[in-house]
Amino acid sequence: MKLTDKIKDDKFYKMWFKDAWPYITGAVLLSVFQIVTLASTGNPWGVSGVFANWGAWIYGLFGGNVDRWYYFSSEGARQTLANGFLNDPGSYRNLGVIFGAFFASLMASQLKIKKLKSTKQVFAAILGGLLMGYGARIGFGCNIGALFSGISSLSLSGWVYAVFLFLGAWVGSKLLVKFFM
Repeated sequence: MKLTDKIKDDKFYKMWFKDAWPYITGAVLLSVFQIVTLASTGNPWGVSGVFANWGAWIYGLFGGNVDRWYYFSSEGARQTLANGFLNDPGSYRNLGVIFGAFFASLMASQLKIKKLKSTKQVFAAILGGLLMGYGARIGFGCNIGALFSGISSLSLSGWVYAVFLFLGAWVGSKLLVKFFM
């Protein structure tokens, strides 16, 4: 028996990497991560604001300057940009999520590179990504920052976000079916 077959048949491997975890396990882990993030950084968990910082840092590498942009005008935003990528806890969390998802898909043998079906699919993905990113910034948060962190900190804005997230998903799915499928 090959080593890879032994690993695939291992109970520990199946339980932690191959089989889907129950939703309650995911909910509890997300809650624990939220508490640890809030306790260690003094800020709730957020994702999309960090991506805005990444964009500002990359823009700066090409000679751009965001000092006069309203979004980066607060003292906290200026301090975060001045501290740099390596001193930003949010950057480490986002990288952890990205590489963690990649590692999990590798371990579960679910990483697949698929052939693009059509240019409409590419257009829909790019447009959807841009609209989601723009919406996350004008809404001051994504699903993590505005919804999860908002609700867990007992903020009314988290619940309002949840209602409009549901409505937006419903409208978006109808548009997706009508125009892109």
